[in-house]
Amino acid sequence: MNTIDIENVIGINDVEGAIAHLYKHIPPSNAIQNALAFSQQAHHNQFRKSGEAYIVHPVLVASIVANITGDEAMVIAALLHDVVEDTHIGIDEIARDYGDDVAHLVEGLTKIDTIRDAQLIPSNSDEKLVVSALSFRKMLVASIEDVRVLVVKLCDRLHNMLTLGALAPAKQHRIAEETLVVYAPIASRLGISYLKNLLEDLSFQYLFTEEKQ
Repeated sequence: MNTIDIENVIGINDVEGAIAHLYKHIPPSNAIQNALAFSQQAHHNQFRKSGEAYIVHPVLVASIVANITGDEAMVIAALLHDVVEDTHIGIDEIARDYGDDVAHLVEGLTKIDTIRDAQLIPSNSDEKLVVSALSFRKMLVASIEDVRVLVVKLCDRLHNMLTLGALAPAKQHRIAEETLVVYAPIASRLGISYLKNLLEDLSFQYLFTEEKQ
């Protein structure tokens, strides 16, 4: 696995720049171009808290995946990873258009979100997040047998951490804590030490803000 050119990812917030960055790391095959067009259509008129077009997120996640693995099925899954959850598109449609392997990966990514919703305490709870996050991590590792799904999810979390500044401080703290307890240890378990270090460093920036002042 390659290391990530993270500095270049940080500066991209437009669709054209995100697509150019993706194709810097993987050739624009017909399947990838079709998945990109499909994702753009599915996320049309959707925007992130930062105000940028939502499609920038899955494209940059796909670029990070391409940078690390160069695996086309994983890249396509990254492009489509929010389509099932956020739109009317179903797994059967993805299987029909992109094959069973991509559908399997997207289904695994959707399963992670389902497990997260079931295991993590609500954001409005006064309980500590750590206990439920540990339970979530344990369930995640036990339930997701395909390592590729976890790698795509780690790339998704990395880009979310890189854009965390657009959220309210309480939300930043919660997501950073979850990242530190759940995702950094999974990266370590998978032997992707530089990704573990990135996730830890980004989490610390939001969890220990007083030490930066």
